Amino acid sequence: MDARKTKHLANELDAFAHWYVAPDPSSAGHFLTLTLFAEFPDTVRVARDMTAAFLRGAGVHDVVDDARLAVSELVGNVINHAVPDRCLALPGSARRVDVTFKMWPKWLFIGVADEDSTPPVLPIGEAFSPGLMGELSEAVLPDTGRGLLIIQRLAVAVWWTPGDRGGKTVWCRFDLDGETEDRPD
Repeated sequence: MDARKTKHLANELDAFAHWYVAPDPSSAGHFLTLTLFAEFPDTVRVARDMTAAFLRGAGVHDVVDDARLAVSELVGNVINHAVPDRCLALPGSARRVDVTFKMWPKWLFIGVADEDSTPPVLPIGEAFSPGLMGELSEAVLPDTGRGLLIIQRLAVAVWWTPGDRGGKTVWCRFDLDGETEDRPD
């Protein structure tokens, strides 16, 4: 294995370790979890705005637009597709949406959790042949999965994890390349 591949693998393992471990306040990380409800009309807008506020407050500016779009798509998927598991559903209650941000100097992890254990259908490969694209591009695009395809194009990685008591979290990772600023506390 050449040195470049070895370094890439080491970076990926380091990112995985930072995602997997419990946040350590001394690790120079920034963490935030928002709880929203799917039935409120402004849920997606609030999630987008809080994403921008968190990232700008943490001194990260280059990924704000991409992260806002990723959060919009993930929260929109919960609103449009998530059906709470029987054990989590309460009659007459709103569907819960948790948006989690874990940021270290080199990575931003965003997770959107819902109460539906059904795995997301993550697109694999190209959803359509570029040769078919032309004036009727909407005719060759799939009816579903475009949001996750967009996120896969913007983020370095996209995956999901099952919840301990049901539900799931869909995660994405952005590499920050040391763009965070030193901010006075």
